[in-house]
Amino acid sequence: MATPAESATPQISNKGLAANKVGVLSGAVLGVSTVAPGYTLTASIGLIVAAVGLKMPAIFIAGFIPMFLTAYAYRELNSDTTDAGASFTWSTKAFGPYVGWMCGWGMVLATIIVLSNLAAVGVQFFYLMLARLFDHPSWEQLGTSNKPVNILTTLVLLAAATYVSMRGITTSERLQYWLVGFQMIVLVVFSVIAFAKAGGHVGHLDFSWSWFNPFGGLGSLSIASFALGLTGSIFAFWGWDTCLTLGEESKDSKRTPGRAGLLCVLTILGTYLMVALATMMYAGVGDTGLGLGNEDISDNVFGALAEPVMGRWGGMFLFLAILASAVASLQTTFLPVARTMLAMGSYRAFPAKFAEISPRFLSPAFAAIVAGVVTAVFYTAVTLLSEKTLGDTIAALGIMICWYYGITAFACVWYFRHSLFDNVHNVVFRFLFPLLGGVALLVVFVVSVRESLNPDNGSGAQIFGIGLVFYIGFGLLILGAVLMVVMRIASPAFFVGETLKRSTPEPSKEVL
Repeated sequence: MATPAESATPQISNKGLAANKVGVLSGAVLGVSTVAPGYTLTASIGLIVAAVGLKMPAIFIAGFIPMFLTAYAYRELNSDTTDAGASFTWSTKAFGPYVGWMCGWGMVLATIIVLSNLAAVGVQFFYLMLARLFDHPSWEQLGTSNKPVNILTTLVLLAAATYVSMRGITTSERLQYWLVGFQMIVLVVFSVIAFAKAGGHVGHLDFSWSWFNPFGGLGSLSIASFALGLTGSIFAFWGWDTCLTLGEESKDSKRTPGRAGLLCVLTILGTYLMVALATMMYAGVGDTGLGLGNEDISDNVFGALAEPVMGRWGGMFLFLAILASAVASLQTTFLPVARTMLAMGSYRAFPAKFAEISPRFLSPAFAAIVAGVVTAVFYTAVTLLSEKTLGDTIAALGIMICWYYGITAFACVWYFRHSLFDNVHNVVFRFLFPLLGGVALLVVFVVSVRESLNPDNGSGAQIFGIGLVFYIGFGLLILGAVLMVVMRIASPAFFVGETLKRSTPEPSKEVL
């Protein structure tokens, strides 16, 4: 029988992380926080409407499908191997060290891009709130047009988020219940009011079931428009896999992360459809005024709609909710990137320093600090190069998401290849769902890379005639390949299979 002192001591996983801390609900909350519906919607609604117009609800559903299918790949892989490295570890076991390393690199890059994006939105709404609260409209520009102030404030916000993430999963979990709960309540209230006021606003739309059919009815899409809209939709669902990187810290680590991931994506889909319908019926998709197709408000839809829908003080609550969404996600987004780098350090795919755990907080503090510093440098560089940082980073993020999610989906099929047709469970959840999800992500990846070459498909920023989006997205993947070669020379243990081997599941681990 354990003594009181022993009971108070947290259980430690094999990497030094605190075990048995995250349940299904808390895992889903952390996943929703990372997705950040408030921040994501204000940043992506305008971009999606610009691509697909009236078909925004259909595109959200289309983006949900590959995420939902891929979630089963994550669930099945986690049931076999629970590891903080998640996609990195599983793709290494399925395809070997080189594919695994590049998958992990893609995940790290995607997170760095999102961190910079989150901080940017958080800063925008911080100054929006101050401008409204103290009745100084000029202060709004401090979060957008004034680059020195914008960069400095963003770096302060990143530093604070890095510190909180270093304090471990328990601090993160407690904070998220409040932040996620607040933003979800305000989004529901905003949607209800928008539905109620829709009929009396210029440009409003009456509900139509055709909005859910991308290729039929008014505003039917071409394949190219559908693919572009799908890129934005996939970005909107990014982050649910945070639940899986917390596997070593979860209660019932074989089942809890997968269940939390599925609960997370279903919650996010419902939220997106509710807000999409509310904003379309209230503001329409026109390109003037409050229309969602207006380029002047596309980077920050809620910034334009908050006061018309909810009034001055109600709008303040929406501003505060989006700020809470960005801050909450900024903090939780450090969780997966730090744990992926921890795993890569543990297996010597990254320098061994990344494998260090804070003895006080039982968290990968060094990896979190590195993520914070790299994000700060990345954000500063992109802000100085691009006038529309948000749009460029979202477009580049679509490339990264499709890259590492797609590899993970295919890894599930290949890893379980010897038992795919043993029973109905395996056929559906280890073969059919992951394969379909992987193929969809591969198609979007190819289209996204092709479109990123053209500067007109981003902010217009270019280097040698090629769009900045390409350099942020595919160009950084190429940089990863170079760094992988450097690591192969400097530290070959991982690449020759000494620390993590390519393998297939043991028969005793099969889930029937």
